[in-house]
Amino acid sequence: MSQLRFLPLVLCSLASASAAADWPAFRGPNADGIAPGARAPLKWSANEGVVWKTDLPGPGASTPIVSRGNIFVTSYTGYGLTKETPGEMSQLKRVLVCLDAANGKVRWTREVKQEQQVEAFQGPYVTLHGYASSSVAADGERVVCFFGNSGVWAFNYQGEKLWSVNVGNGTNEWGAGASPVFYKNLVIINASMESDPLLALDKTNGKVVWRVTKGFPRAWNTPALVDAGKGKPELVVSTNGRLRAFDPDTGKELWFCQGIRAAELCPSIVAHQGIIYVLGHPSGQAMAVRTGGQGDVTQTHVLWRLEKGSNVTSPVFHNGHLYWVSDSKGIVYCLKGESGEVVYEERLAPKPDRFFASPVLIEGRLYYVSRGRGAYVVAAKPSFELLAHNILAPPDEIFNGSPVPLDGKLLLRSDKALYCIGGK
Repeated sequence: MSQLRFLPLVLCSLASASAAADWPAFRGPNADGIAPGARAPLKWSANEGVVWKTDLPGPGASTPIVSRGNIFVTSYTGYGLTKETPGEMSQLKRVLVCLDAANGKVRWTREVKQEQQVEAFQGPYVTLHGYASSSVAADGERVVCFFGNSGVWAFNYQGEKLWSVNVGNGTNEWGAGASPVFYKNLVIINASMESDPLLALDKTNGKVVWRVTKGFPRAWNTPALVDAGKGKPELVVSTNGRLRAFDPDTGKELWFCQGIRAAELCPSIVAHQGIIYVLGHPSGQAMAVRTGGQGDVTQTHVLWRLEKGSNVTSPVFHNGHLYWVSDSKGIVYCLKGESGEVVYEERLAPKPDRFFASPVLIEGRLYYVSRGRGAYVVAAKPSFELLAHNILAPPDEIFNGSPVPLDGKLLLRSDKALYCIGGK
């Protein structure tokens, strides 16, 4: 997603009254994984630094978001909690939880039943991240949840339902995880896995404002709003073999280029000064593309390609460099954004397991959270330095959600609980 903190038009997608400390969408206020001005602890453990811990009603891979003193996070329950005994899909429920950001106490919960009885998958969909992988988005008045083939739902901050809309009945054994994006009066939804469209819904009533009906194969990433210069935004989606840009006001396609081919494209895009950075593919691919083109820009706007990347985690752009961690290899990367030149690639130690969480940049430090072997804090500079390795829970407690800053503390979400971490 766009890293352009100076872009007023993009920032208008968030409520003007939203506090500076809010984290109102996946990857933060600017959807780039950067928390300017925030603070966070460097070291913690199960016995030190836990300010509060709140049990969640079920597992999930979504990241918590923070808006106006509320924490919103999703879970699922009733089905698919174990591979061996998944149960009946008719019992599947997605749950939106609202917590008090000051103390972690649950203010309210809302359940959404699985109305469409589509075929259930028993493989990695169940065992790795489940049925609550999309993070919610909030604009200061409403919170919007994307529950896959259970639809898009909007609630106010008191938990009252505002509207819901079905966007397709499709599913996949790996599930899906694209999150909603606010833009002006719209909520943009990538429903690639459910029915293959990109949609813009009126945020006040859920009605479709525009729809791009086809051409989003394996596009499981959250759409990115980026600056194409002169305050002109572009909406960019990474699809299998093609990177596509649209006018977010109308849905008109602006340009496309040859993209990354992969069975699934999960990483979100980041951008800086008109350059888009894209990751994908299990064996690793990365590319950089200049914005502002027309038609097929493969030969004119693609700046570089690299056979290194990540299949799940998104990158961070900072001081001219691109940083990320490979989800399966446990390797952290630093590249020069201008050229794609590798500055370093270092295998983390002690050896991690997989990474599904995307990093966050706080106080010049990158926080990489592994699924079951702790969080690695790495200096955000073009020379590798591991600052801390923090283990919060035993390996059977899985952390798929990305870390979130909260008033000098850090929120970490597992499949069992939401933790607030303080200390130094």
